[in-house]
Amino acid sequence: MSAKPFRIGVVAPAGRFSPEAGERVLKLAAMRPGRPVEIVIHPQCFLKDGHFAGPDRLREDALVETANDPAINAVWFARGGYGSNRIAEAAIGRLSPEGLNKPFLGYSDLGFVLAGLVRAEAGRAAHGPMCQDVLREGGEAAVMRALDWLVQADPTACEPTALAAPSLAFNLTVLSSLLGTPLEPDFSGRVLMIEDVSEHLYRIDRSLFHVTSSPAVRRAAGFRLGRISDVPDNDPPFERTAEEIVRHWCEVSGIAFLGDADIGHDVANKVVPF
Repeated sequence: MSAKPFRIGVVAPAGRFSPEAGERVLKLAAMRPGRPVEIVIHPQCFLKDGHFAGPDRLREDALVETANDPAINAVWFARGGYGSNRIAEAAIGRLSPEGLNKPFLGYSDLGFVLAGLVRAEAGRAAHGPMCQDVLREGGEAAVMRALDWLVQADPTACEPTALAAPSLAFNLTVLSSLLGTPLEPDFSGRVLMIEDVSEHLYRIDRSLFHVTSSPAVRRAAGFRLGRISDVPDNDPPFERTAEEIVRHWCEVSGIAFLGDADIGHDVANKVVPF
């Protein structure tokens, strides 16, 4: 008797999903060895409401419907962009106990939802590749890594240090924005990993000032620095590296700096289970 397919529901709580990306992810999932995988892409993913993948309430309803569906084994976010903060609190408040206990995987703007899931004591949220990553050069490997974690919690898909200590991982700009909101998780005793993309170094510096000034963040076990990529030129040059900036604010705030993390807005982005 063949194994029952592992069903992964795909939703887009933020920006619009690409039909091309959807088709390529379906093909990759069909090629994956081992347990059969069925990707169920919610029609909401392809809606358009300005920047967003449909109006707020439709994005909220799609997330709730997918997570609470007993036939869905895991929830995978289609892509980031912007907008999940607008629906995260309301959607998480509507999730069933069974819905909260499923694996959820995403990063970037979906950090708002992941943080809220941690606050709601959901057990299986994680920072990691999304469906849209398949369109990046070499993105097939990122998609297969995501599937390996979603289907079988494969430890080789994970950022190695995340398996050694309780961890959280966020885009730095998103993390700075969610502090003090109803989505803010408990950082106590957790290693906090950060990454960012397309931000000037002075903005990285400013965000870290805000983040490390938080009494809640200061209860973290320490910081790890993922990749800060595609940094625009600054005029005049900022003359400090991302690591120097992180080390500075860790020293000022008394938070331990623990080194690098293999995460970022790229196809090498590893999974960080929360």
